Amino acid sequence: MLLAWITPLVAQTPGGCNTPVSQRTSEVGCYFTASEDLGVIPDKGVFWHLYNYPTRAAAEAAKGPHGTVTESFGRFWLYSIADERWRPLTGERVAVIGPLPVIAGKQYTARYMEAVFTPGMHGLTHQHSGPEAWYVLSGAQCLETSEGIIVARAGEGAVVREGPAMRIQSIGNETRRSVLLVLHDTSRPWVVYDSSWSPKGSCPK
Repeated sequence: MLLAWITPLVAQTPGGCNTPVSQRTSEVGCYFTASEDLGVIPDKGVFWHLYNYPTRAAAEAAKGPHGTVTESFGRFWLYSIADERWRPLTGERVAVIGPLPVIAGKQYTARYMEAVFTPGMHGLTHQHSGPEAWYVLSGAQCLETSEGIIVARAGEGAVVREGPAMRIQSIGNETRRSVLLVLHDTSRPWVVYDSSWSPKGSCPK
């Protein structure tokens, strides 16, 4: 098995999901927005809550435990990892995505990113040391894994568990814009790249 760090994706996708969004040099690509060490979190009923606010200060004022404030696509976001019933006192709810499959006793870090893929664009095959989740703002995406495909369209979320090799791509005729979370094992890399598995091309066009 050949595993590599971020270098292969940088050549494939601008930003490589590692460049801070404040340093982006292209509209297209995958960029890092924030991370938060969460420690040990409950192993059942954990969700990703996404809320919008008119200002960063308003989002910060609403933030509770396991909350992170970011700016993506001209919006101020409050992201929180909490049970399904959690609600902030203020804010416009965008989505609640989950449950996120986590393991009891493991310490997690929430890594948040944003991505813009033109139609047909895809990343490289990779794996994560924890679940990954998306919220799609425009366009559509297809995640092909060694276990099948997961499709999400504008206004929808998606989740994939830790473990399987995967490749994400934009499908349809519209540019895909999404915000994303990798809830990874704090003691392990958030991503590794794997050339031992090749997608079958099962995603729709």
